[in-house]
Amino acid sequence: MKNLEWRQWLVVLAFVLVVSLTGLFAVRTVRRAVYWHNHQDEPIRPWMNLGYIAHSYDVPPWVLHQALGLPPKPDRRPIREIARAQKRSVNEVIAILQNAIVHSRPPYTRPPDAPPPPRDQGRAP
Repeated sequence: MKNLEWRQWLVVLAFVLVVSLTGLFAVRTVRRAVYWHNHQDEPIRPWMNLGYIAHSYDVPPWVLHQALGLPPKPDRRPIREIARAQKRSVNEVIAILQNAIVHSRPPYTRPPDAPPPPRDQGRAP
């Protein structure tokens, strides 16, 4: 490689830095997309916070806050701490959250490619 001036080395260094940062952010974006794709409707665990649960179950966070009687502001505490503050068991809080999630989602509809139900279903013989 021929001898470069210090300004040219500075340009090369800046270019390498920009390419490295672009690669870093691209990898982070792909990892997050893959992570959330695989973590939909995850079982609720005591370490999770309400924002994580709302994102995983695709429900608005205010639904979970309202179910637990909390103000609608973001609450980053894990549900273990929320249960302790409300003097409830963790299982009771999880049951309340699951009930709120079920009732906030639209009812299940049959996929368009599913076979129709049998005609005599639900009729008395």
